[in-house]
Order: sequence, then C-alpha cells, then structure tokens
Amino acid sequence: MSVHAVESEDGPEAGLLDTHVGSFLTHLRAAGYADRTLRKKRSIALSFARWTRRTKVTVEDLNESHAVAFLRRGPRRRKAQAALESATVRLFLGYLRLKGGVPSSLAVVEASPEDALLRGYVDYLRGERGLAENSICVYTPYIRDFLTERVARCGCVTPEQFNAPTVHAFVLEHIRSRSSEYARLLGAALRSFLRFLYARGRTPLDLSFAVPAVRRWRQATAPTFLSPEQVERVLSTTDRAIPCGRRDYAVLLLLARLGLRASEVVGMELDDIRWRTAEMIIRGKGGALERMPLLSEIGEALASYLHQDRSHSASRRVFLRMWAPRVELRGPAAVGHIVRRALARAGICRAGRGAAHLFRHSLATRMIRHGASIAEIAEVLRHRSQGTTEIYAKVAFETLRGVARRWPGTGGAR
Repeated sequence: MSVHAVESEDGPEAGLLDTHVGSFLTHLRAAGYADRTLRKKRSIALSFARWTRRTKVTVEDLNESHAVAFLRRGPRRRKAQAALESATVRLFLGYLRLKGGVPSSLAVVEASPEDALLRGYVDYLRGERGLAENSICVYTPYIRDFLTERVARCGCVTPEQFNAPTVHAFVLEHIRSRSSEYARLLGAALRSFLRFLYARGRTPLDLSFAVPAVRRWRQATAPTFLSPEQVERVLSTTDRAIPCGRRDYAVLLLLARLGLRASEVVGMELDDIRWRTAEMIIRGKGGALERMPLLSEIGEALASYLHQDRSHSASRRVFLRMWAPRVELRGPAAVGHIVRRALARAGICRAGRGAAHLFRHSLATRMIRHGASIAEIAEVLRHRSQGTTEIYAKVAFETLRGVARRWPGTGGAR
C-alpha cells in the first residue's frame, strides 16, 4: 500500500484526525524521510487517530497529555519501538499546529511557572536586548538549572522570594570543580536574568549584585591549537568517498583555511557563495556581513557537496543534516560534533568544549609563527578589538622561549 493511503479499517467512521495523515506523510517525505520509515510512521499516526476516536478526544481538545496517554497504553513495548512512537506522535502534533488547518487551534498543555519565566526571559533577550540566537542558547541552560534547583528545594518558583544568600550559594556550589570559563558564563547569565526580574518588578531588589565575581585573568594561558601536520591529518582522514564525508570535509576546510567560527559555518546560505567573483559573504558576530575569498580548494569541496549530496530542502542554509529530517544543522554544537569526530579519526585527543575553535586558534598560531603581525591576524579573524588578538602574542613568546639560549652561568662567559 502507498504510504500516502490513509484509509483505516474503520472505513466511513474515520475521524477528522485521519484526514491529516496523508498530508503529514507528504510533509515528512519532503523532509527526506525514506519510504520504509514513512510506512512505520503512517501506521503509528493512524493508530493514534483511532485511539483518539475510541477515547472520544476531539481535535479541538488535543494536547501533549493525550500523546503521553497514548504512548503508555497497552503492554510495554521494546525501547526502539517506544522511541519511534514517541517521536512520531510528537511530530504529528507539531505538524498539526504548524498547518493550522484544523477547526480550532490545538490546546497546549499549560507551561510550568519556571518554563513561563524562562520563556519571558528569552523573549526579553531576543526582543529588547537584541541578542543573537547563539548567545541566547549559551545563557538559557544556566538559568534553567537555577530555576530547576529552586523548584527542587522550594517546590515552586517564586521570584519575589529570591534573596542574596540563595543566589550567592547557588553560584558557589555550581562553580566548584568547574573551569573559570564556566564560572564566567554562569555569572554573566545569572546577572542578566536577575536584572530582567528586577526590571519587570518580579523582585524587590536588584539581586545581580549577589552574584560573586569570578577573577579570570586575560591571556592567563596560551590558546590550544593544532600543528599544521595535525590539521592536514584531520583533513586527510575525512572520507570524501561518502556523502557525510564530503559535507564534513567542506566544513573542516572552512574552519581550517579561513578560521571561521562554528556559528558562521552553520549560518552560511546558498546565496552567500558568489561563484562568479570567487568570494563568500560571512555572517559574523552581531549580524555583521563580511566578504572573504572563496579559495579554490574550498570552492571545489563546496561544489562537490552541493552537487552530489545536498538534498532538496526548503532551507537556504548550505549545510544540512545527512538524515531526515533534512533541515539545517542545529547550531554551532553540530559543527563541534563534526570536529570531534574528525579529531577522533585522526587520533588527536583535543575534543573538549569549543573543539571547532581549535582550527581558528591553529590558523592564528601558524600565521604568527610565519611572521604575521597582531594587526594582520586581527584582520583575518575579523576581531573587532585588537586586544582580543593579543592572546596570540603569548604563543610567539612561548616559541621564543623554546629557541632562546640559556643565560651563561658563572664562568660561562667567553
């Protein structure tokens, strides 16, 4: 039977929900799902539709609580089947909301107080502060942890009851045995959130002062980098005979040859590649648009991936997921995952947080060791402040330390 056939054994008694299954499958097919997967999802979607009829749940009343009840029905299923059912039902609900073709909008389970508070904060960062999505994604996990702990300890989230000792204790407990970078980001996120609460009148005092400062010396350590030989090994061990390898190779070249940030790779769109003029438009920090040369090596890798492997998609982003749904990569973390896999293949143990930035550091380090000035490196890396680039002067100093002669001791002078 075709995956688009939606008739059920209930015949003329088929409900309103059944009529959406066909268009749901068409939607999934456009997203790149294989026929075998579509057949499985069709069966689950129809089962869900039949279950709503038996339990007399109308489309107007449908929400996630009904999805949970459906998934818990009957005997316990294997883990893989349960996961497939859960993903399919939630996709179906999301599709129905997106389509908006049902008689009435689907009811949404009321958000918890902490979720509502977090959503308000995110809207504030996006609308009033104008933060980029990447920055918002960095801040929100810290705030969710803070709110979750408040619920665990107090049973609810009541900003009016927040106080300085509570905030101070939370920070001290969570930065213990963590890196200075983690402590810095936690402090910045929490201060921002507490200022938001005060501005909205949710706290009687501005509690941002209660977040302890974390001393973090600028340029305390030299940046971690790969040697030129290691960079080439990472590139050479990427299998360009397979679709995933061709995509990853293009990503790695952009990082290694141009020093792009992970967010800039993710944000690249098809129209940003100017083939005729051999240049690219890079969407940098703060929405800045900057031109960079389309090196022949990078152009060949991009052309190979786009021609052979990038499937049709509504997204204009250059790099897509290799498996359904064929949508754009989900943020800089996806690029980090590509880098960590590549480092592992090359036998390089440098796969910590910020793995994609290794190539940016490596490019700058290579430049400074070949005599480039700080100003030249700042221009290539597109740093707004030259002070940001000065960390690479430490690399030069460490290099000099390795080749400097020892100072002659007593009697050593000739």
